[in-house]
Amino acid sequence: MDIQDTYRTILKPSEETLFKEKNSKFFGYAFPVKTEDDIKEHLEAIKKQHHSARHWCYAYQLGTEDILYRANDDGEPNNSAGMPIYGQIQSFNVTNILIIVVRYFGGVKLGVGGLISAYRTSAQLSLEASKIVERTINIDYLIVFDYKNMNKVMRIIKEKNINIINQKLELHCELTISVRKRESETIFNTFKTLFEVEIKPL
Repeated sequence: MDIQDTYRTILKPSEETLFKEKNSKFFGYAFPVKTEDDIKEHLEAIKKQHHSARHWCYAYQLGTEDILYRANDDGEPNNSAGMPIYGQIQSFNVTNILIIVVRYFGGVKLGVGGLISAYRTSAQLSLEASKIVERTINIDYLIVFDYKNMNKVMRIIKEKNINIINQKLELHCELTISVRKRESETIFNTFKTLFEVEIKPL
């Protein structure tokens, strides 16, 4: 069975994009995000930057297996802004991303159909202006052992080319390692069989 252990996200915040429709201006932004706090910060910054705009509509998706998403119309008619933005996140197949579209009203009503199309296009432009990268889904483990067992632990880490993200090497050692999901079970079992070495998922 092939385990899906990669996901797509954007490398860095996109350039600002601008889409105009019947005098309304739509500014689009895409941000890579990891937490809801990141999202809050970006939203606050964009609201400050465009304090005289009418609407700051957005959608985000977090997570690789347990997905958390939200779409917000911010005062536009129901499902005319947030969902079209979220639809683009889905069609580009990206996650850990926030897209904000800021609208300045130009005096001409666009109607729900016009709004859906404008927000969708603006989100699409901001994704096209972003560099999309593929990342691996990793699982982190904590390995605990006494200093005297250091060599055998390090030998496996070297052999399997395992990424250490944190280490505390004293008499009592702790290593935090990050491994690709598809290799995680094998690596977990390898350490599990070592005498006097404990491994647990984080």
